[in-house]
Amino acid sequence: MFLRTAADTINLGRAIGNLCRRDDVILLAGELGGGKTTLTRGIATGLLVDERIPVTSPTFNLVHEYQGRLELFHLDLYRLGGEDELYEIGFDDYLERGGVTVIEWPDRLGALTPKTHLAITMKYSKDFNSRQALLAAGKQWRQRIERIVAAVNG
Repeated sequence: MFLRTAADTINLGRAIGNLCRRDDVILLAGELGGGKTTLTRGIATGLLVDERIPVTSPTFNLVHEYQGRLELFHLDLYRLGGEDELYEIGFDDYLERGGVTVIEWPDRLGALTPKTHLAITMKYSKDFNSRQALLAAGKQWRQRIERIVAAVNG
């Protein structure tokens, strides 16, 4: 799906957040500046996080938590040195708290990658001067992806 503006990215995130359930995990891959945090802002909106609370990249803190319809745990693993550091920040605890966990730079997870997740890769498309969001998921997300695409495309 092509995202021509930041508003398009927010709308995609909102559609995802509207359909999130307890214990959902969303993996966001893409280069620096690829729109991952903007997408997370939209997910927060769909989860009814107070819009006055800024959703920012947790690059230096590793984790930001937000209260909404479900708790949102936003992890940025860019600066992570390895799986041992995931244990230090209580990664497994976030997965068990009944919220929605959004993980930027999921390639850092290695063997700790949750089996059930929605994977989104953000890519810049020179041909269309826009970003492209590629969504991939297992059974748990398949029907929801159809609803997300329908919501975004109107």
